[in-house]
Amino acid sequence: MSHAFRAASLLATLFASFFAQAQCDRWQQRVKYDMDVALNASTHRFTGIATLAYTNNSPDTLREVFFHLYFNAFRPGSEMDVRSRTIADPDARVTDRIAALEPHEVGELRVERMAQGGKAVQLEHLGTVLRATLAQPLLPGRSTTLAYAFAGQVPVQIRRSGRDNAEGVAYSMSQWYPKLAEYDHRGWHAIPYVGREFHGVWGDFDVRLTLDSAYTVAATGVLQNPEQVGHGYPSKKAVKRPAGNTLTWRFSAKDVHDFAWAADKDYKHVVRPMADGPELHFFYKDTPELEAVWRQLPEYMEKNFRFMNEHFGRYPWPQYSFVQGGDGGMEYPMLTLITGNRRLGSLVGVSVHESVHSWYYGVLASNEGRFAWMDEGMTEYASSKVMQHLFGGDGDPHASSIDGYLGLAESGKHEPASMHADHFNTNAAYGATAYSFGEMLIHQLGSVVGEKDLAQGLRRYYAACKFKHPEPIDLERAFEKQSGLELDWYFDEWVSSTRTLDYAIAEVMQVGDSIRITLQRKGEMLMPVDVMLVGRDGGQLLFHVPLSLARGAKRPDRDRAPFTQLPSWQWTDPRYTFSVKGDITSLAGVTIDPFTRTAERDRDNDAVIFPEGVRGVARP
Repeated sequence: MSHAFRAASLLATLFASFFAQAQCDRWQQRVKYDMDVALNASTHRFTGIATLAYTNNSPDTLREVFFHLYFNAFRPGSEMDVRSRTIADPDARVTDRIAALEPHEVGELRVERMAQGGKAVQLEHLGTVLRATLAQPLLPGRSTTLAYAFAGQVPVQIRRSGRDNAEGVAYSMSQWYPKLAEYDHRGWHAIPYVGREFHGVWGDFDVRLTLDSAYTVAATGVLQNPEQVGHGYPSKKAVKRPAGNTLTWRFSAKDVHDFAWAADKDYKHVVRPMADGPELHFFYKDTPELEAVWRQLPEYMEKNFRFMNEHFGRYPWPQYSFVQGGDGGMEYPMLTLITGNRRLGSLVGVSVHESVHSWYYGVLASNEGRFAWMDEGMTEYASSKVMQHLFGGDGDPHASSIDGYLGLAESGKHEPASMHADHFNTNAAYGATAYSFGEMLIHQLGSVVGEKDLAQGLRRYYAACKFKHPEPIDLERAFEKQSGLELDWYFDEWVSSTRTLDYAIAEVMQVGDSIRITLQRKGEMLMPVDVMLVGRDGGQLLFHVPLSLARGAKRPDRDRAPFTQLPSWQWTDPRYTFSVKGDITSLAGVTIDPFTRTAERDRDNDAVIFPEGVRGVARP
């Protein structure tokens, strides 16, 4: 090896190490689940034996731990039931359906006993949460093992989980096992389940599922015994099923924070290998109506994964499964549950969105309860890029996110994006905030840092924060390091307030040999401003007015078009004036935000059009 090559390799290694440690350096807890589960398809009841190894990487001594028992939400009188019946705009999939469940239709999940080092652990069931008081405190930097038995009943499918969904899929098994709650620098996140989002501990899963051999099973992870199972799983050996009416499926998943599975007797299983990506699996009901559409899905999804790998970061796991089930679309590690009776565009759209969650829910895994916009919004942003790549089009793929956010701002239901997902007053406000606002916030950032630094900043964020549960400060710091700007004002104002953006052209006048332009900040939100002058000959001049709080400006070579940088707008000043050499009679118009990348509340005051002979315009 040459000295030059060794030096280059060393520099590359040091750079990669620095890049990965740039932020998101908080400690992470760690788990390892080993579960044996048996499902009785006649009674819809299941039992499980589990061993959970838990490593406490925090600086705190833990004397109790908490588990989620999500299936208990599907019982009359549960917090999810009451929330759905009392919120102003209930989810149409839930409404009062939980309250009407009969005993044989409800969900149930209980931990029957638990031991730590052979000593009994005290258990307290609190609806969808279990408090477990440890027999021995778990010290910082130490690990412990919890052995426990659990039992449950699969509810009639209402929201995400359950049996016999509207499309006839037998089992959608998500949020089905006692799942250890996350403990981080803010303490425990033992959040009662009301149908919103999730948060979990990074770890490894080894799960054995035993059920009627007629069922095909799709699950998080990689099947470990395909030669015993068959059902369309690739195997290097001949399939030799054991005798009997049941079959045990063994799945292993590394570095994930949840485990989901689905089962049906009529699943068709299609596998599409990728030379430089994950092996893609597709499970759907074997009917002529579905076959016509689902057989086209693998090609689209391979293009989807290739685009995401190239533009947003590599998918890290060896497999991904698209599984018909659930009640719409919901993401899980290495797998999504989606309803499948759709036209091609709809099927591709939901499959893109849920699989792109693998990057933001799966790999980055922010706390979705506290920062729903970081998951849903960033997934929407990337999905919009993918859909344009798949189906073409020259328009702005993110325009609808601005429209959705502005609709929220005008609705009277607007709440800060920092609100916990469970506590929005309306489902409409939660949805618009998590999806539209989140996508808009990322898209609009391109006008602040430049489109090229936006794209590179997203890749930087992914590389630095994967498998680390990032928070808004980590996203902010990734873009600050990428752009060289201070961005605390951007994230603080937009995420923590409901202020709105409205800049206006107040005056355009001829003064001597120059055109004087005065801008006015009419809204409360602060932003830098792009201004375009368009001549009667079709020529264009683009200017960028930085915000003083950013302590700099985006680089002219890092945005979608070159521009002239003007002096910064002092953030306390309601008006800003600059001049351009020229004669106003040669000017056809002046426009703020010419690329419509910002959430301007009033577009009517963003442009001035000059009829011939007009020497200026002033607005009150």
